[in-house]
Amino acid sequence: MVTSKYNLMGWPKTLTPYIKEIKMKYKILKNDTKIVGKKTLYRIKALKDFNNVKKGDLGGYIERESNLSQKDNAWVYNNALVYNDACVSDNARVYGSAQVYGNARVYDSAWISDNALVYNDACVSDNARVFDKAQVYGKARVYDSAWISDNACVSCNACIYDDAWVYGNAQVYGNAQVYGDAWVYDNARVYDNAHAYNDAQVYDNARVYGNVWVSK
Repeated sequence: MVTSKYNLMGWPKTLTPYIKEIKMKYKILKNDTKIVGKKTLYRIKALKDFNNVKKGDLGGYIERESNLSQKDNAWVYNNALVYNDACVSDNARVYGSAQVYGNARVYDSAWISDNALVYNDACVSDNARVFDKAQVYGKARVYDSAWISDNACVSCNACIYDDAWVYGNAQVYGNAQVYGDAWVYDNARVYDNAHAYNDAQVYDNARVYGNVWVSK
């Protein structure tokens, strides 16, 4: 049996690892690690220029290549962490000391920054922003141009979208929805099947729950 020294593309097999690296936008640095629980995460290094990232720039830490797409402009910056089965893709960015883990997805042009956490099966997409110490988890969805900030929490099956903003110590959970130009802030809670929409503002220690819909 004769074994060819060339691959199917006609390239010498000895060049295959180099060809793969040319197609990749980053590589994992095995000598720069961070331990999170029982998991080892690895620093990433850019292999080419893209978006605001330059070849040679160091990024944050990921557990495996499936955590960060090799396509488009998605990037993990600074000391941010992405691990478990989480994935950052498209043009999404994860900055600062933010963490994305579990089965979470961050995609389109979404940004996660500061000390924010996105985890479980949560999804953040479009031009949404999650920052400060905000948390998005469960099966929550944050999309369009919505913002989640400060110490706010969005969880369960809640959806925040359009130009809505949840901030302060506010919580949105259950099957609740906040959308339009609605704001939920201070120590307010929106939960169950409640909706806050249009120009509604839910604040102080207000509670909106059950099947109530609030609009200004």
